[in-house]
Amino acid sequence: MTGVMNQAIDSASGLSQVRAELERAQASSSFHQPVTLVAVSKTFGSEAIAPVIAAGQKVFGENRVQEAKSKWPALKAAHPEIELHLIGPLQSNKAKEAVALFDAIHTVDRPSLCEALAKEIARQNRRPLLFAEINTGAEAQKAGVLPEDADAFLRACREDYALEISGLMCIPPIDEAPAPHFALTAKIAQRNGLKLLSMGMSADFAIAVQFGATHVRVGSAIFGQRGATE
Repeated sequence: MTGVMNQAIDSASGLSQVRAELERAQASSSFHQPVTLVAVSKTFGSEAIAPVIAAGQKVFGENRVQEAKSKWPALKAAHPEIELHLIGPLQSNKAKEAVALFDAIHTVDRPSLCEALAKEIARQNRRPLLFAEINTGAEAQKAGVLPEDADAFLRACREDYALEISGLMCIPPIDEAPAPHFALTAKIAQRNGLKLLSMGMSADFAIAVQFGATHVRVGSAIFGQRGATE
């Protein structure tokens, strides 16, 4: 019981510190716009999430559909104001579940997924906020559209699948400075008329805000370290 209580105190404290840093970043940014803090709760259970909800956090992120299905329906039933965002790769065969459960999907990145999402959005009459993921570092092990293919992909989303893409998401290479990757993502968004940018994690969200991030995905700085990185 003591461990659970300590975790609750730690996560609430972490949220407070992140909020303060986010406010400072916004105050020093040339972008005068709201920034949504997405608290990344992957691998953490309800006992860690509850105090963060109690502290007023309403937007959470998960990496996997199956994990989200195991813990969020009950939490959302108790707290209907919560928004749940999918920030991890999405398999096309999970589109049905993703559209039903998530309020935003940050990882649209290929035609087969576009087709599956379009079908489920029409069938369920539910329209989650959609972000296209850009693989700014052209990393073979990562999902995402290559920067040089982004314009054509976004056009196909609109014209071929009637998908409304509202923004872009990126995850800079871990061993490179994030700023050029944020700048590139922002440039692609601007020329395609997209207003939302999901950029920045625990280590670099303050930098992302300086490049126009509208959504920052912060996990370990709130919940503590986990087995996998954000």
